[in-house]
Amino acid sequence: MAEAVWNTDTGEAVYRSRDPVCNLRLRVHLQRITSSNFLHYQPATQSGKDIIDLGTFRPHPTASGHRPDEDEEEEIVIGWQEKLFSQFEVDLYQNEAACQSPLDYQYRQEILKLENSGGRKNQRIFTYTDSDRYTNLEEHCQKMTTAASEVPSFLVERMANVRRRRQDKRGMEGGIFKSRMVTWEPSEEFVKNNHVINTPLQTMYIMADLGPYGKLGYKTYEHVLCTLKVDSNGVITVKPDFTGLKGPYRIETDGEKQELWKYTIHNVSSLAQPEEEEREQRVFKDLYGRHKEYLSSLVGTDFETTAPGALRLFVNGEVVSAQGYEYDNLYVHFFVELPTTNWSSPAVQQLSGVTQTCATKSLGLDKVAYFSYPFTFEALFLHEDESADALPEWPVLYCEVLSLDFWQRYRVEGYGAAMLPATPGSHTLRVSTWRPMDLGPVAELRRFFIGGSLELEDLSYVRIPGTFKGERLSRFGLRTETTGTVTFRLHCLQQSRAFMESSSLRKRMRSVLDRLEGFSQQSSIHNVLEAFHRARRRMQEARESLPQDLVSPSETLVT
Repeated sequence: MAEAVWNTDTGEAVYRSRDPVCNLRLRVHLQRITSSNFLHYQPATQSGKDIIDLGTFRPHPTASGHRPDEDEEEEIVIGWQEKLFSQFEVDLYQNEAACQSPLDYQYRQEILKLENSGGRKNQRIFTYTDSDRYTNLEEHCQKMTTAASEVPSFLVERMANVRRRRQDKRGMEGGIFKSRMVTWEPSEEFVKNNHVINTPLQTMYIMADLGPYGKLGYKTYEHVLCTLKVDSNGVITVKPDFTGLKGPYRIETDGEKQELWKYTIHNVSSLAQPEEEEREQRVFKDLYGRHKEYLSSLVGTDFETTAPGALRLFVNGEVVSAQGYEYDNLYVHFFVELPTTNWSSPAVQQLSGVTQTCATKSLGLDKVAYFSYPFTFEALFLHEDESADALPEWPVLYCEVLSLDFWQRYRVEGYGAAMLPATPGSHTLRVSTWRPMDLGPVAELRRFFIGGSLELEDLSYVRIPGTFKGERLSRFGLRTETTGTVTFRLHCLQQSRAFMESSSLRKRMRSVLDRLEGFSQQSSIHNVLEAFHRARRRMQEARESLPQDLVSPSETLVT
């Protein structure tokens, strides 16, 4: 009889496996549970017996012609992409005239071999592999939920019509791409047509022929029991899910004689033996070891260290965005200025760059241009003067924002500068900019119609130029206008032997780093001098707290 609880969840389940999919094995059990399974008794006519013998119970043949003892139940184990022929295919491919493709002739040879070896092992259960010309109409179902009032979107309709199979496509011919890499002005139809996921899949269908006995081989009686899909990433999609501890699935056939079938699907893939798992672990360990050796060979065995008393600075930066500017089509010119004393960079190092031209988009009341332009540079600081009066300087990042119009005329939108962070880690700098301007409307009219504007001859004039040797820098008479903001994202790394040494050199280097960090946080000469005097007082207090025989006149000690 039928189970009291049916499994009505026929949705798909997704699994991920690193093992080869060829090891997948499924056991499918199919059984009819209509009234033909009930026993109808025929009492034997035996004189002198009023009790009916159980041996006289006989199952009656059904009205549809089924023979319950041979045709009511079937169970079979199926492997991945294992071909099991249906009665329709057996009848079709036995006729050589029906074979058109090489796959058809291959199936014909296999069917003839099966007939010569005693026939098929399956009767009702069969399969369609990835090579077969079969499309399940349920795949074209456009509903994504169980709601009756659901209206399918354009993407759902397109995805329902995609037949995803392995395709050996060549993206290039003679080193030239067939299609353009970037479509500058995509239309709405272009966006819709390209917004479809097309991951290559291998598909397999487990089918059942639920026709009456003696009428097997008709397409109208074919039903899908299970759909398996596997992609190149090891993702296995099963619809419906494995039965497990849940109840069986049910199928009700249509027609005048409705019949009820139940079936179960179990994963019976063989587990790996302990010896195989150990062998696999050894293979993975050897593979990872070889990969580690390969990476080590790329890096080298000798770790490059800095010279004693030197600090190496690595900066991986990004010009993130610019906002608040008057005109569109912005680009940023930036460079890093190293102090003239104690700082250097490799000869091949590029300390400047120019971003791409970027159109702005509205974000609130401002117009923002997103560049996402990466850059990197390296610099070396060599501490030679160990006296307390030597305050080290730190590199400065300068930027110039310009705009470009339709006639390729550029305008200066702003200048800005910021000192690089003296502490390692991730930092976000927002540099405010300004531009020089003239009085009167003539300059603005010239700027609007023919381009061009006042420019700084030396960009370092944004701050105190490094070449300035005087006592006072006067900007009297220079008229400026505040413009927008440029955002930088910097990832700073510092390397020095002082970070791992514990000698007096580390103490001296630590004092240098402390002064560098303090200098980066000072915004005026007054703060610099005040911090310097505090450091002198701490040094004096530390020297007085130690015994006199432990203090060397030539050694600087900072607590």
